Amino acid sequence: MFLVSRLLPAFATGTMLLALGAAAQAQLRVEVTGVGSNQLPIAIATFQREGQPPQDVDSIVRADLQRSGVFRLVDAGAAPMPETAAVNLPEWKTRGADALVVGSVARLADGRYDVRFRLYDTVKAQQIDALSYVSAASDLRLTAHRIADRIYEKLTGVRGVFATRIAYVVQSGKAAWELQIADADGANAQTALKSREPIMSPAWAPDGVRLAYVSFEKGKPIVYVHTLTTGDRREVAAFRGSNSAPAWTPDGKGLAVALTRDGPTQIYTLSLEGGLPKRLTNSNAIDTEPVFAADGSAIYFTSDRGGGPQIYRMDTSGGNVQRVTFSGDYNVSPRISPDGRTLAYVSRRSGRFQVQTLDLASGQEVTLTDTVSDESPSFAPNGRLLLYATEVNGRGVLASASTDARVRARLSGPSGDVREPTWGPFYK
Repeated sequence: MFLVSRLLPAFATGTMLLALGAAAQAQLRVEVTGVGSNQLPIAIATFQREGQPPQDVDSIVRADLQRSGVFRLVDAGAAPMPETAAVNLPEWKTRGADALVVGSVARLADGRYDVRFRLYDTVKAQQIDALSYVSAASDLRLTAHRIADRIYEKLTGVRGVFATRIAYVVQSGKAAWELQIADADGANAQTALKSREPIMSPAWAPDGVRLAYVSFEKGKPIVYVHTLTTGDRREVAAFRGSNSAPAWTPDGKGLAVALTRDGPTQIYTLSLEGGLPKRLTNSNAIDTEPVFAADGSAIYFTSDRGGGPQIYRMDTSGGNVQRVTFSGDYNVSPRISPDGRTLAYVSRRSGRFQVQTLDLASGQEVTLTDTVSDESPSFAPNGRLLLYATEVNGRGVLASASTDARVRARLSGPSGDVREPTWGPFYK
């Protein structure tokens, strides 16, 4: 079983310029499989184009907003509407749009593009935003994501995540693993690392420039830190036994890791400046999968100290250990929301492995997914979406779900098993 095969070994053994390889041959495709209620109707007119821009900015903005599940697209027709156009807002309200976006993309003499947009509230009959960007041709997709982020925030009050990036592992055959980086919509996929040995547990640093992960390239699990802007890699945990499950400290200066250097798998912290790791847990059980709360106040982790794997919480010093999950006999892979209020994890219920969330204040649980072999949930930096891996027709794919359980989407495209996703921080 896909999930069990990935999790049980842990309990048995304890404008950003990327220095990446060529773009992946197959991009991820996004299919929305659920929709939310009370969607905001929005019309995004075709942007006026001059100079044959290589990206359809308005199409990318449209796809971003639709994928969020928050918006319902109103047909704006094919005729271009520049941001300077006189707009009859009552007419657009009559057509069913509560918001309208118009814009233009024009090539400048130096080869860059001037991208402009305006956002209107048709209900209040007023303009609520307008901005222009000067963008290199290679950055037009990123510019489109930034426009979508701005529209999302203006209309919802929540920061958008369309300009962020995701990382995941693709396995093709028995001896071919790739660590890939892509835009949040799955486009612009690039390979950061290729290996004939397994790559596991990628984790973004808070700066959005570095990734920690586990590689078996030297015949055993070793934790590496990889700087994407330069391609530099270095070993940070290569101790005797297994080195696994890296998690960044909130300040980006260190990691929590799961090590077997002193016996069973236990949780340690280590500084990237060097020195010996500090042991945090001292149990006879298997303690693994640490993750820091965003404010650095606690570490959540998985342990079988109670007889089966459950989620626990402890102070960052290692004290005051408390069990957090009590429903079900198998709860693993904890992730804490950016605001610290919600815990996500994978839970086995009636033989199904699904992503659950737990409101830490009320104790209310919500099942987010309708699949049966989920793994590796990861919060979007605004806390509104979760990225995870699941199995479809015997193959690992990526999927996302809104934290209110009303919207789900499936990302597919690359051949091979796609797994272990992690959602990067807000774009710096």
